Amino acid sequence: MAGHRGMVGSAIYRKLQQEGYQNLIVRTSAVLDLRNQKAVEDFFEETKPEYVFLAAAKVGGILANNCYRADFLYENLAIQNNVIHQAYVNGVKKLMFLGSSCIYPKLAPQPLKEEYLLTGPLEETNEPYAIAKIAGIKMCDAYRAQYGCDFISVMPTNLYGYNDNYHPENSHVLPALIRRFDEAKKSGAKEVVIWGSGKPMREFLFADDLADACYFLMQTYSEPHLINIGTGEDLTIKDLALLIKAIVGYEGELAFDSTKPDGTPRKLMDVSKLHALGWKHRIELREGLKLAYQDFLDKN
Repeated sequence: MAGHRGMVGSAIYRKLQQEGYQNLIVRTSAVLDLRNQKAVEDFFEETKPEYVFLAAAKVGGILANNCYRADFLYENLAIQNNVIHQAYVNGVKKLMFLGSSCIYPKLAPQPLKEEYLLTGPLEETNEPYAIAKIAGIKMCDAYRAQYGCDFISVMPTNLYGYNDNYHPENSHVLPALIRRFDEAKKSGAKEVVIWGSGKPMREFLFADDLADACYFLMQTYSEPHLINIGTGEDLTIKDLALLIKAIVGYEGELAFDSTKPDGTPRKLMDVSKLHALGWKHRIELREGLKLAYQDFLDKN
């Protein structure tokens, strides 16, 4: 289990515990640096894991992705290369590689079908991260083709939930809005300024639903290429902001700064492949936002 302290990894870890798994092997990044080839080699040799969830990655929002382009490319490639190769060397029964919806071309048709991968240019701001994730997908496929490894790739949509990152500069749009509305409520601010026009559409999946899907796919899915995980439903950033505003209980105004970038106009996952296998999300957005906001309050 790589990345068990993050939002995604901790959700998968909780799910495995709920299902009765006890022999869960985890290490913090302070103990095991997944970028270090020798350290990863030693770890696999010593522990011999049977199943691997590769949820560890260097992640961030538009600003972080654009500012630290070399770091995002190098560190994510290093983590993937080391873990995927050692999983092969040490005879891991099954590995799941978690990617991101940013792997798809910026102007791909909507909703995003799995076969749209590599059909056009990527969103410029997070291209290094996307290229690393695409390399991970292709690596899993290559090890399957050459060595018969049961390595699968899943691409989650935008996620939120327990243990989210609420950093003022490096967080994604949903946690950033929760933080800003909460701060505005406490300070009595008259308005909250939101980047962009508010018109782009985004899809959001609660991280515990993602964990449930990953557990399901680890048992039922064994194919090359990738599979999307999402809700198949989206809303505008403006509607998301209004929903969070109501849940937080902020009573001021919204202002949209259209001088700031909007990013991709729409990013909706086609989840028909996942639905056909028999899995569908359970936690709707309003309910999930209430859980996420309570988690934010508990930790801040």
